[in-house]
Amino acid sequence: MRPPAPRTPTDEPVLVLGAGPVGQTAALLLARRGVPVLVVDARPAREAIGSKAICQQRDVLDVWDWLGAGVIAEQGLTWDTARTFYREHELFSVHLSDPGASPLPPFVNISQSRTEEVLDERLAEAGVPILWRHRVTGLTQDEHGVTVACDTPEGTVFLRGPYALSCLGAHGGVVREALGISFDGTTFDDRFLICDIRADLGGWERERRFYFDPEWNPGRQVLIHPCPDSVYRIDWQVPSDFDLAAEEAGGRLDARIRKIIGDRPYEIVWHSVYRFHTRVADRMRVGRVLLAGDNAHLVAPFGARGLNSGVQDAENAAWKLAYVLAGWAGEELLESYHTERHAAALENAEITSATMRFLVPHDDQEHRTRLTVLEQALTQEEARARVDSGRLAEPFWYTDSTLTTPCPERPFRGRPPRGQAPDPCPGVLMPDAPVTLPGHSTPSRIRSLLREGLTLLLGPAPDGKDPDAFLSGVRTAARQSTTAPVTALYLHEVDGTGALTKALAPRPGQVWVVRPDAHIAAIVTAEDLSTVRCAVRTCLGLSASALPDTAGGEPAPTT
Repeated sequence: MRPPAPRTPTDEPVLVLGAGPVGQTAALLLARRGVPVLVVDARPAREAIGSKAICQQRDVLDVWDWLGAGVIAEQGLTWDTARTFYREHELFSVHLSDPGASPLPPFVNISQSRTEEVLDERLAEAGVPILWRHRVTGLTQDEHGVTVACDTPEGTVFLRGPYALSCLGAHGGVVREALGISFDGTTFDDRFLICDIRADLGGWERERRFYFDPEWNPGRQVLIHPCPDSVYRIDWQVPSDFDLAAEEAGGRLDARIRKIIGDRPYEIVWHSVYRFHTRVADRMRVGRVLLAGDNAHLVAPFGARGLNSGVQDAENAAWKLAYVLAGWAGEELLESYHTERHAAALENAEITSATMRFLVPHDDQEHRTRLTVLEQALTQEEARARVDSGRLAEPFWYTDSTLTTPCPERPFRGRPPRGQAPDPCPGVLMPDAPVTLPGHSTPSRIRSLLREGLTLLLGPAPDGKDPDAFLSGVRTAARQSTTAPVTALYLHEVDGTGALTKALAPRPGQVWVVRPDAHIAAIVTAEDLSTVRCAVRTCLGLSASALPDTAGGEPAPTT
């Protein structure tokens, strides 16, 4: 375990605007890295109602587990069969297997309200304050920090911090306007009715069901997700003029539910109506202010790319803010937050927009295309692959980032088929696997180790090279490259099961440079240690040619 990042040179905390799950995660990540943080939210208190964002994928559960919130994965429900129907016919079912080495499930369904409750508990344990009833009304910044104006019951207050991370959600236009950020995109005319019901639906508790054009919602879709505690989330696509109050008062809502579940007893836990948008901010960083989550990008929920991508924003922002505040990197590292996460937002918008064009065709040609695909899918295997009900969320791969050093021998081969991860290469997340640190008897996970800071994983020493001398040389090169703490380890010394070695297949003399968010930054051969120095500096946004001046003091420890 490395020492935490030094405190900022001022007592002012980083300001996290918004206490939703993205803001909660960002605050916890900053606190875990030793950065003082303050969270503000306009609401009077936590609203513990509604499923909202329910499907959280493994790489997000991985972040929360590192923050001590592993109970989210434990309490969530993982379905293993996805059934897709067209009218009264089942087109196909997909059984989801999980051959990976991670102890975490591939995803879980769990209500956003429960997720927020767990994260609030962790914030309290970490001593991170949340100021409720603080509605952000303005924001200014200068070369030293950010000032945020908030309306409170006692009047306007001004909060000051070295940086601000805005997680105010879709309605956080006050920050975008203050920074001159546009939020262009589209809004879908149709709306979606969402009901959480509690019922005993035997046989459905581990199935996700998607219905195209069922007779009980003609011309539109219905999606059913199982959740913990016998709760089922049902999404109906409904017309733009849908009136929930009138539907409920007239008994039509009950009739909708009965057409799905029959005469079995049920209770409505929560319901709401949404209109979906696809919008991406043109900038996710302006000076000392970073935007994350729905404040920076909105996508339709099919594929669960909203909260999942917001947590990935939070992780990307948190380690970079911590490193800049510690003096281990410059402002260039913060600019990489925009380039990396904006590219991720655009990819998510592209994928979800294609799904929505299939689900909600905009013109006659799109209607005909969808009808043709669905009709063909009744009998043709090839057509079934073109039925688009949403590609499940996956991490974005920073293969084109300026922080990534390409490896010609291990190129990124493009987006893999659904449900598969790319082969390990620079820019992608390190595969997870159990590891045991030297001198420790308790096993851990490689991703938990990697998130502690910058890490170098070494393959076998080159032929004829003394292993201790090789490791010492790599450590020295890393220490010459940065004042940030770095850990250098032989892969075989921590990989007791061999799962990680099998996934990476490292060659003698190879060094894997891994960022603090567990993304592989470089794979270099260390026969010339300058390649290690360059890769380390590149992944921190530093000039690869310049070395830090350590004459005035010792650099941070390298283990």
